[in-house]
Amino acid sequence: MTDTSFNLDLAAELKAIVGNQYTLTDEDKTKPYSQGFRLGGGKAYAVVRPGSLVEIWKCLQACVKADVIVIMQAANTGLTGGSTPNGADYDRPIVIISTMRIDDIQLLDQGKQIVGFAGSTLFGLEDTLKPYGREPHSVIGSSCIGASIVGGVCNNSGGALVQRGPAYTEMSLFAQVTQDGELQLVNNLGIELGTDPEEILANLQNKKYQEKDIQFPDKRGSDNEYHERIRDVDAETPSRFNNDPRRLYEASGCAGKLAVFAVRIDTFPIPEKYQVFYIGTNDPAVMEQMRRDMLSTFKNLPVSGEYMHNSSYDISKKYGKDSYLVIDKLGTKYIPKMFALKRTVDRWAGKLKFMPSKFSDIMMQYASQLFPNHLPKRMEDFREKYEHHWIVETSNDGVAEAQAYLDNFFKDNEGDYFACTKREADQAILHRFVTGGALTRYHVMNGKDLGSIMTIDVAFPRNERDWFEELPQDIEDKVAVKMYYGHFFCHVMHQNYIMKKGVDAKAVKKQILSSYDARGAEYPAEHNVGHEYVAKPALREFYQKTDPTNSFNSGIGGTSKLKNWQELSDEHTGCGCHK
Repeated sequence: MTDTSFNLDLAAELKAIVGNQYTLTDEDKTKPYSQGFRLGGGKAYAVVRPGSLVEIWKCLQACVKADVIVIMQAANTGLTGGSTPNGADYDRPIVIISTMRIDDIQLLDQGKQIVGFAGSTLFGLEDTLKPYGREPHSVIGSSCIGASIVGGVCNNSGGALVQRGPAYTEMSLFAQVTQDGELQLVNNLGIELGTDPEEILANLQNKKYQEKDIQFPDKRGSDNEYHERIRDVDAETPSRFNNDPRRLYEASGCAGKLAVFAVRIDTFPIPEKYQVFYIGTNDPAVMEQMRRDMLSTFKNLPVSGEYMHNSSYDISKKYGKDSYLVIDKLGTKYIPKMFALKRTVDRWAGKLKFMPSKFSDIMMQYASQLFPNHLPKRMEDFREKYEHHWIVETSNDGVAEAQAYLDNFFKDNEGDYFACTKREADQAILHRFVTGGALTRYHVMNGKDLGSIMTIDVAFPRNERDWFEELPQDIEDKVAVKMYYGHFFCHVMHQNYIMKKGVDAKAVKKQILSSYDARGAEYPAEHNVGHEYVAKPALREFYQKTDPTNSFNSGIGGTSKLKNWQELSDEHTGCGCHK
C-alpha cells in the first residue's frame, strides 16, 4: 500500500508544515489518537497537530497530493469510534489531523453568536460567554466530558437542553475534495475574509475583519424549530435523531466527511431565575405522564430533563467519581490537562510489560476512593427509595409553573420530588454528566471477568409510552451489566451494556435494534453512526455528495473504505472484503 519514498516524502512535508514536535509517526505516540474513547481503532500513518488554520490547510494540501485518507479529529470523545481509524481494510494510508491546539472562540454581535474554531470546546465556550450573560447550545457534553464545538455540529450531537435540539448550523468554513480530486475551501461563515484560502484562514484566525464584513444571512445558527417539534407528544416519529434529513447541511452532520475549520452558532441568554427539581419514582408510567404534561400543557418549556436509572446512579457514583471531583474542585479548564496527563502516563506505562493497560484509569480509580462520599444526602435518600431519577431544570416563569404542577401531581401519583439548593443542583447535574465515561472505567476495573461493552443510543417516538426497556429473557441472560440514562423529554436514551464473557455483543445488538425498528425508533440518536451503526440511505447519500472521492473519514457508517466509493469484490486479493 505504501513505499519507503512515500513515507519519507509525506512525513518530511508534514514536519516542514507543523514541526517535528507536532508530527507523530511512532505507534506509541499515535495510539492515543488512533484508538477510540470507548471502542474502535486502527493504525495511522501519522498524526499531525497543527497550530493554526493555515497549517491545517497546508496539511490537507499535502495529504490530498499524497492521496491519503484524512481523519479530522477534535477531542476524540466520541462513543461510536467515528473519529479514529477502524480496522485495517483501507486502500490508502491514514493521516489524523488533531485540531485541539486551535481552540479560539470569537464573539459576534455582543456574544449573541460565536465563531468556534476546530479545536474549541464547550468548556471554553461556557467560560467565554459568562461575562456576556450568555450560554452555549449545550453544556459540558451530555455523554462525553470535554466535547468540542465543531465535533458536536459535525455529529449532530443532541445536547441536553429541551428548547434547542441537536447541534446545528448552516454557517461554516470548510474544505472539501471535489469530484475531480481538487481541494477547495468554502467560506459560508457569512463573514467577508478575502478570496485566497490562506488569506481567508489567516484573516479569520487573526480577526482581521470589521463589523461591516459580518453579514447576517437568512441561515440558521441553531435548530430554531425544535421547541415546537418536541411539544408534539403524539407524533409517531422521534423528536431528533442522527439520520434526520432535515438537519443534514454542509458541516452539520458531515461526520468528518468535510474538513471543518470553524462554525458560527447561536448562543442563548442565561436565565435570570433558575431551579432544579429532583424527582424520584418506581413507576416508568409516572415519569411518562409527567413528560407528556410538561411538554404539551406548560406555557414555559423546562430547560432540560436528565434521566438516570439506579444502575447508572451507582456506577457513576463509584466509577465516575474522579472526573466528578476534578470538575467540582478544579473546574472544567483542568479536564484537557487531565486527558493529556492520562495519555502521557499510559504511553509510558505501555513501554513496561509488567504494567497493566489503562494504568492511568486504574490509578485514578483507586485514588478517588480515598475521598468521602461526594453526593448530597437527599439524593442518596432518593436512591434508596426510587428506581428512576429525573433531574428537571426550569427557568424564569417556568419555575413557579413546575413547582405548582409537581405539588399537585404527587398528591395522587407514586413518587416524590424536592427542590434542589444551588449546591445540590450542581452536584446532581455533574453526577449525571460523568456517567458516560463511568461504564468504560467499570470495564477497565472488572473487564477480566466480563465480555465486551455494547452501547445503544436510541430515540423513541414522541408518542411512545412503554419507554423503559424490559429485555426478553434470552437476551437478559447474556448481559452482565446494564446502564440506562438519557434525555427524557426528548425520548433519547443511552442504553449501555456489558456482556457476559464469551457472548457475541454484535449479535445481541442486532436483536435489540430489530425490536426498535418494529417500534418506529431511530438510532443512533445523537452520537453519529461512527463505526457502530450502518448509515441509512439519506445519510449515506449525504456523505457521498459531501465527499465524492471518499477522501475523508472513509468507512464511516459501514460505507466503503475505498477511493471513489468503490466496493471490494470477493475475489479481491488485497486487504480484505468490505461490503
